[in-house]
Amino acid sequence: MKVLNTLSQKLEEFVPLEPGYVRLYTCGPTVYDFAHIGNFRAYVFEDLLRRTLKHFGFRVTQVMNLTDVDDKTIRGSRAAGVPLRDYTQRFKDAFFQDLRTLNIQPAEHYPAATDHVPEMAAGVAYRSDDGSVYFSIAKFPRYGQLAHLDIAGLKPGARVAQDEYEKENVADFALWKAWDEADGDVAWDSPWGRGRPGWHLECSAMSMKYLGPSFDIHTGGVDNIFPHHEDEIAQSEAATGQTFVRYWMHCAHLMVDDRKMSKSLGNFHTLRSLLDRGYSGREVRYVLISGHYRQALNFTFDALQGARGALARLDEFQDRLGGAAGTAVAGAPPAWAIRAAGRFDAALADDLNLAESLGALFDLVHDGHRALNAGAVTPGEAAATVTLLARFDGVLGVLARPAAEADAEALDLLAQRQKARAARDWAEADRLRKALADKGWIIQDTPQGPKLKPAK
Repeated sequence: MKVLNTLSQKLEEFVPLEPGYVRLYTCGPTVYDFAHIGNFRAYVFEDLLRRTLKHFGFRVTQVMNLTDVDDKTIRGSRAAGVPLRDYTQRFKDAFFQDLRTLNIQPAEHYPAATDHVPEMAAGVAYRSDDGSVYFSIAKFPRYGQLAHLDIAGLKPGARVAQDEYEKENVADFALWKAWDEADGDVAWDSPWGRGRPGWHLECSAMSMKYLGPSFDIHTGGVDNIFPHHEDEIAQSEAATGQTFVRYWMHCAHLMVDDRKMSKSLGNFHTLRSLLDRGYSGREVRYVLISGHYRQALNFTFDALQGARGALARLDEFQDRLGGAAGTAVAGAPPAWAIRAAGRFDAALADDLNLAESLGALFDLVHDGHRALNAGAVTPGEAAATVTLLARFDGVLGVLARPAAEADAEALDLLAQRQKARAARDWAEADRLRKALADKGWIIQDTPQGPKLKPAK
């Protein structure tokens, strides 16, 4: 498996520190609002990376931070008149619900910044007159290595717009922010007085707590490269004397209708706003995985409609394949499925080339339909291809249709039908079957008992 390492700007073979085991840190959300689809472009990329590593047999420990203390969350909680923890909890809960909607696998650890302040109160730094603690890049000669910056060209007084904690002098970044009135009651005691940690320090402290002082992969969006990830490297390696991260991977921006997403342009979308328009999390996920993570992705409603059509074709093929398999035991996959599997894996191993992997999947569908039309697929081959598609979906996360949950009334009708069948009252059983069909449910009688399936 090869990945593009931002640090070297080269495609490198991925070799973890510990054979067979990957330690992965992914930058998570700042929980001051609902996450938007630009955020989820990064989270879906990180999910694909996690799934790909597991697909190739690695054991993975993933850590994703939740930034619940910064200027945005403090402003929001004070404006709402509620404690910071109560204010951010709403958005934490929404975030986890959105992850489930997009079929993003849960990380092993979701540390929140406010629960890890003691771990952050350390580092190589100096104290300023206002009581804040700053890191000077003069103490770290390798500063700029990730973003490939000419540090000599950085001019004092230049502000880095992405980082609200950066001082006017770009040479210094905040590790500890001294308390001021705007923070209200949000503060912790430290050797340097009351205050709160800087954003950069949060990720260093929490990643090293759960993954160790040196770990395998750190990811994020390209906007995180500088100054956030650059500052993480500086403060971490200055404190430990060890290489902080071996492989850095960053995904490109998401555009909407070829423009930067913005509320003022009317093209700002949260996952929830897309669901309100009638789209599913499965369709949104399909769009988000369809391009290479290092290329800008243009999100459009036409693309969502295209995803709906593509998923319908995949569903149709899986239904047809399942019918051909019946109850057969899986045998050897047919040659056309084996070819597709080889292409699928080769593309994944080439820096997560999901576009090529999806191409291999649809070639399999095309060849499979042709073979089924010709009557050239045995039940054992069909069953083996069903198993192969499940393996593909371990990475893609879009092939399995989400199970619709029957309501209490539908489940009661199903139970009544079972009683009617047991009493050999076939007329009543047929009436109850029709009643369920009118409610949008098809009954599947299986060896394990009757099951409800949504009608198409």
